[in-house]
Amino acid sequence: MTHKKNGFLTFICSLFPGVGEMYLGFMKQGISLMALFFGICALCSFFRFDAGLFILPIVWCYSFFHVHNLKSLTDEEFRQVEDDFLIRLPEHTELYLSRKKQLILAWACIIIGAYALLNILLDMLYRIIPSWLYDMIYDCTYLLPQIILSLLLIALGVHLIRGKKTQLDLEKDENERFAEIAFHEDDISYEREQKREE
Repeated sequence: MTHKKNGFLTFICSLFPGVGEMYLGFMKQGISLMALFFGICALCSFFRFDAGLFILPIVWCYSFFHVHNLKSLTDEEFRQVEDDFLIRLPEHTELYLSRKKQLILAWACIIIGAYALLNILLDMLYRIIPSWLYDMIYDCTYLLPQIILSLLLIALGVHLIRGKKTQLDLEKDENERFAEIAFHEDDISYEREQKREE
């Protein structure tokens, strides 16, 4: 991988997330950043979730400064930088997804496909059903992605709270077990001392 790249072209490419990394020869990093940036755009657009767009400047700034940090490295340091995807999958999972991930992916495909089909049917029903009924169905389908995302965020929050509570309970049980063992060992050592004194 060559380090000698045109400074002006590097700057221009760094303005677009992922392109600067690709220009410097880090294709996996570039693809990851580009997919992340435009994936966030697509998801926020689909779910009509404008609040999620605050992540875009973070990704853009990371990509911009990452390119310039790579450019400022010495030739030896530059050659040592490993080109890898931002999210590393454990070994042997690139080809085989776990059953749980397959199930999540399947449900995501079903929901997106059903929503797209619903929009097509709604366009077809426009001339058939009364306008008040069409408006009511349209409002429901317009809000459907936001409702789904809200429910998913709530479910994630509940899952995180339960996971933390379970972890705290396990730590508490473990601490009590250690305290009990220590207390029992103190009793044994006390009895031994008593016997020695006798």
